[in-house]
Amino acid sequence: MVESLIVVELKAIECILPIHEAQLLTYLKLLEKPKGILLNFNCTNIFKEGQRTFVTEYFSNLPKGH
Repeated sequence: MVESLIVVELKAIECILPIHEAQLLTYLKLLEKPKGILLNFNCTNIFKEGQRTFVTEYFSNLPKGH
């Protein structure tokens, strides 16, 4: 958890599957957090293929600048 706003899920797997995305979305909803990042370290370029960002309905309630 980053500053009580962002949930970070770290993985080192061959590929990100829909179940991994569902897991992060479940954490976001249960914790009522606005943003989540799924990072997979088992890739050649983490910026292009190793990360996915998700937002929930709580994101629109954040003050400007977050």
